[in-house]
Amino acid sequence: MMETPRGILNAATIADAPGMGGMVMGTNDLTKDINARFEPARGPMIAALGLCVLAAKAAGLIILDGVYNAFKDDDGLQREASQGRDMGFDGKTLIHPAQVALANQIFAPCQEEIELAERQIQAFDAATVQGLGVAVVDGKIVENLHVEIAHVTLAKAEAIAKLEMQV
Repeated sequence: MMETPRGILNAATIADAPGMGGMVMGTNDLTKDINARFEPARGPMIAALGLCVLAAKAAGLIILDGVYNAFKDDDGLQREASQGRDMGFDGKTLIHPAQVALANQIFAPCQEEIELAERQIQAFDAATVQGLGVAVVDGKIVENLHVEIAHVTLAKAEAIAKLEMQV
């Protein structure tokens, strides 16, 4: 008899456990536990991955996407890591050093995102000085939540730049 994937069903409980500093998805184990097939779009496990992202974020934890097994397949890693980034994962676990540069590139803010973040912060600060609660950048409203995201974007870019200087 197959073991029940209790970890997924209790993701919120796990995320709230004392001493938790973050979560790492065991996507190979997840696929096995739910008796799914490995397929590039990860359709059978999208719901479980999403639930775990939600649980981690609600608990204020980082969450890392699982490994991509075909360590010589950069196109596949690009697809899967981009999907994970877009789902809200903070990074990706890797099985081979050859995957590091591509994963860092995918999860790092691009220059356009960095520039937008800087402009959003500047515009919001200027609006605040004028007593306004919102600003407009590129025809879009910028409010507190966008500024918070912008600060996270800049902090991530700075952290990655520092790591790359150490290499």
